[in-house]
Amino acid sequence: MLGRYDDQGRLQYVGRTTTLAQATGAAVAGLLARGRRGHPWTGWSFSAGWGSQEKLNVTLVEPELVVEVGVDVARDASGRWRHPARWHRARPDLSPTDVPRLTAPPR
Repeated sequence: MLGRYDDQGRLQYVGRTTTLAQATGAAVAGLLARGRRGHPWTGWSFSAGWGSQEKLNVTLVEPELVVEVGVDVARDASGRWRHPARWHRARPDLSPTDVPRLTAPPR
C-alpha cells in the first residue's frame, strides 16, 4: 500500500504496487516496522484492484519507508492511482518529510 502526506499532515492512501518478487518482498519486509496503535489507516479495508469487491489482507506498517515507483496518469476522483504502481526501489536515504506533500487533484 502506498501513501503520501497531504498539506494537513494526514497520511493519504494513493495506491498499491504490483506484486513484488519474493526476494524483493523479503528485502522490503526487513525495512518495515509493524504499525503502532493509532495508525492512520486502522479499520480501513483495501480492495484487490480498482473496482474490485475482493478485499486484501493487509498488515499495517509504520509510514517511514520512502519508495520509488512508476505510475501512469489514470486516477480516480480522490486522486488515487487506478492501476498498480511499478516497484523500482526502496529509498532508505530519504524520509517521508523529503517527499513533496500531496495536493488536491485538479477538478
